[in-house]
Amino acid sequence: MQIALFQPDIPQNTGTILRLCACLDLPAHIIEPAGFAFSDRLFRRAGMDYLDHLSLTRHDSWSKFQAWRVEKGCRLVLFTTKAASHYLDFRYAASDILLFGRETAGVTDEVVAAADARLVIPIKPGLRSLNVAITAAMAAGEALRQIRSNG
Repeated sequence: MQIALFQPDIPQNTGTILRLCACLDLPAHIIEPAGFAFSDRLFRRAGMDYLDHLSLTRHDSWSKFQAWRVEKGCRLVLFTTKAASHYLDFRYAASDILLFGRETAGVTDEVVAAADARLVIPIKPGLRSLNVAITAAMAAGEALRQIRSNG
C-alpha cells in the first residue's frame, strides 16, 4: 500500500504524513506542484529525521503520476469529504494507493474521475473536515488492519 498527496500546500501536514509513511514503511508520493519548497523549515521540522527513512517519489504532474499508476496497475482510492462510501466499509488491497488532496482545495474533477474509489471519513454535522494528516493516519490504519487480517 502507498500514500499519495495531490499538490499539498501546508508543509507541516506533508511532513507529518511523510513521517507516518516512514514509521509504517509505506511508500509515499507527492504530486506536484506543492505549495512550498521541500527545503521549507516547517516541512523539515514536521518530518524531522524520519524523512531519511522514507521511500518518496515526486511526480512532476498529475498526468505523470496517473501514467505511472496505470502502468503499475495500482488502484487509486481517493479520500474526500464529497464521497458517499464510508472508509470502514471499503475492502482495501495491498496494491492500493490512498490519495489525499490539497488542504485548501481538494482535488480537481479530473482526479475525482480517475479514482477507482471515493471514500469519506464521516464527521459530526456542521464541521468542515479533519486535518489531512489525521485523515491519512486513520485511513492507513484501517487499510493496514484489513490487509494484515486478510493474510
